[in-house]
Amino acid sequence: MQKQRKLVILGDSAFAEVAYECFTHDSDYEVVGFSVESAHLKRDELFGLPVVPFEDLEKHFQPGEVDFYAALVYSQLNRLRTRLYQEAKSRGYRAASYVSTRAFVWHNVQLGEHCFIFEDNTVQPFVRIGDNVVLWSGNHIGHHSTVEDHCFVASHAVISGFCTVGRSSFLGVNVALANNISIGADNWIGPGLTISADTEPGQLFKGESPAASKVSTKRFFRLKED
Repeated sequence: MQKQRKLVILGDSAFAEVAYECFTHDSDYEVVGFSVESAHLKRDELFGLPVVPFEDLEKHFQPGEVDFYAALVYSQLNRLRTRLYQEAKSRGYRAASYVSTRAFVWHNVQLGEHCFIFEDNTVQPFVRIGDNVVLWSGNHIGHHSTVEDHCFVASHAVISGFCTVGRSSFLGVNVALANNISIGADNWIGPGLTISADTEPGQLFKGESPAASKVSTKRFFRLKED
C-alpha cells in the first residue's frame, strides 16, 4: 500500500506496538516516530524510530505535516487516551484512524475520528461510531446501534440491534447486549457478562453476576467529577 501520510503514535506500550504494525502494513500511513509524556519516557527508540517527549512534540514533528494516533487502551476508564487525543488536537495535529481491511464496515456506517477498528469486526448498516473509539478484534456491532465517544470494546463482544453504548464506557471480552439496550455513560462491564436491561451512568459490572456493583465507576477508578 502506497504511503501518502506521516504518523506519530502517542504511547510506546503494547498497543502502540500493535498500532505500528497495523498502520505500517495495512494503511497509507508511514509511522515516523512515537511520543510519550516525559514522566513516562523510558527509552528513546522503538522499531528504529525516535521516541520523543510529548511536551516537545512540535520540536520533532510539525502539525500539518504529521498526523497522530493516541495508542492507549482503557486506562482511567478511557480518560488517559481521551486527554492525549484532545491535547494533540488542540495543538494543531490531525487525528488519524485505522480501519482494518479485514473488518466488515457497511457503507453507511457513520464513523468518527480517531478510531481504531481491528480485524474481524462486523459493523452493520446504520451504525454510528463516535470519536476516539477502539473496537478490538472480532466484535459484532448490530444495525442501528450507537457507540458514543471515547469507548473501548474488547474482543468478541456482541452489541445487538438498536443499542446505545454510553460515552467513555468499557465492554469486556465476550460481553453481550440484548436488543434495544441503552448502556449509561462511564459504565464498566466485565468479561462474559450479558446485559438485558438499560443501565444507569457510572455503573460497574464485574464477576459472574450482571448486577451492578454498589461502587460507582468514578469511585472505583478514583476519577474526578466531570
